[in-house]
Amino acid sequence: MGSKLIIIVAAVLLPPLAVFLKKGIGKAFILNLVLTLFFFVPGIIHAVWLVTK
Repeated sequence: MGSKLIIIVAAVLLPPLAVFLKKGIGKAFILNLVLTLFFFVPGIIHAVWLVTK
């Protein structure tokens, strides 16, 4: 539970980092990076969704 909580906090503060830690570099990471750079809130939503999935 402790490590999952840390990744969720990272998803809120630095969404691409959380996606990278969970999925590695791939389509999900690139999508999250674009979402975060252009629209920060959708990047957070996407990261939290991936981490909790």
